[in-house]
Amino acid sequence: MSDCCSAPGLLPFETALEKMLGSITPIVETLELAIDDAQHYVLAEDVLSPMNVPPHDNSAMDGYAFAADSLKDGMVLTLAGKSFAGAPFAGVCRAGECVRIMTGAKLPAGCDTVEMQENCTVIGAGIEFLKPRSRGDHVRNAGEDIKSGQAVLAKGHRLTAVDIGVLASLGLGTVKVYRKLNVALIATGDELKSPGQVLTPGDIYESNSYVLSALLKKLNVNVIDFGIIQDDYQLIKEAFVKADEQADAVISSGGVSVGEADYTKDVLDELGQIDFWKIAIKPGKPFAFGQLSNSIFFGLPGNPVSALVTAHQLALPGLLKLQNAEPVKRITVTATTVTDLRKSPGRMDLQRGVLSVNETGENIVTSTGAQGSGILSSLARANCYIVLPREQGRVAAGEQVSVQLFDQYLQ
Repeated sequence: MSDCCSAPGLLPFETALEKMLGSITPIVETLELAIDDAQHYVLAEDVLSPMNVPPHDNSAMDGYAFAADSLKDGMVLTLAGKSFAGAPFAGVCRAGECVRIMTGAKLPAGCDTVEMQENCTVIGAGIEFLKPRSRGDHVRNAGEDIKSGQAVLAKGHRLTAVDIGVLASLGLGTVKVYRKLNVALIATGDELKSPGQVLTPGDIYESNSYVLSALLKKLNVNVIDFGIIQDDYQLIKEAFVKADEQADAVISSGGVSVGEADYTKDVLDELGQIDFWKIAIKPGKPFAFGQLSNSIFFGLPGNPVSALVTAHQLALPGLLKLQNAEPVKRITVTATTVTDLRKSPGRMDLQRGVLSVNETGENIVTSTGAQGSGILSSLARANCYIVLPREQGRVAAGEQVSVQLFDQYLQ
């Protein structure tokens, strides 16, 4: 197999993202789930309303319902009955009559307007209206919220708690969704130890699988954690073979650089096809993407910041495509940097920052400090990326920069 990764130069981030998304084929398997169990799943078809919401004209106030034309002949109407939510007025409200009505109650036949009770006075068997009303006042019309046949939720939408309420309000007890993805996590490195273990000289605690697992759970996927694999070619190969058999996507961290013990890329070269390796992004240059026999893989760098940034910026959009979900929407604003920003031309730089608004209402952003790829706290303190283009050099305090807000997957 030819090694596409030996080509000189770095692939621009935008090109890598486009190429990756273009090569991912979404899953097709679906489930019919009760709405109680469907939160966070991705819709497999548009949801069309089987009814009007509200299903009938109803009152927006506690008061009196009547025909607006009835007030042309006087401001006192005869009380004909009552209409409550769940116990509507059964007759017809005729000209010169009104009906006592409660909020949410069905508008009686013959009525087109409601007046709140505070603007009315009871006079024997009649109701005096203290001021005229326009036709339709204080009335919620049938279908005002949702019309019958209207597309309420679109295919690819991830169901939220509010969506579940909307489905229930339409009388829909089940919904068609895509099955969960199975995503395997593999961490490689002789120096890695799990939290709780005793560190020996040269060891560090493994954190990538924990932060990646937490991020993946926000996608509502099944995480298959293969744990820490030593820097041994055969052990890494065996892990990838098993992961490929069980998962739709395999995410590894570490072993994709050019060190003597970085075997992951070599294993991927043997077992599958690497579509690209090394992109013009900082942090995260040694990122690999490609295909295995039954799954796609994302080879993340081992450094914690590099792993999380590339997972968020590249693996996440890829997984969303795989599960048929709507693309993630990145919100970008312009801000004035309060701090100098070190930068050399050559790679797009995603520096970590804190976006805020100063006393004059201007967007300002402050660097979280040291931006090393091993300083995970630089992400923990941040609420945004400061996005510096490939050919951008050093940025002085007071200059304008582009800022990408952290989305729900990093918060």
